[in-house]
Amino acid sequence: MNYELSMGSFIAGVAIVIAGVVFVRFHQWIANNFGGGVGSYERYKLYALITCALGFVVMVNLHTMLLTWFFSMVFNR
Repeated sequence: MNYELSMGSFIAGVAIVIAGVVFVRFHQWIANNFGGGVGSYERYKLYALITCALGFVVMVNLHTMLLTWFFSMVFNR
């Protein structure tokens, strides 16, 4: 599979990274209002960092390569 940069994936990845950065910035407020409070701060920060990493993968268009690899392993194609 050849690598090809897609502008749509790049823009979607940038949007996901921005959402992840906002999530990292306000993780305490989000944990207080939607989660269990102080006990879940680190868990919410982890989810925010995973969101940033996922956004980076989408931004450089590696998600199609990873999904193709995964589904070819599962369905033996």
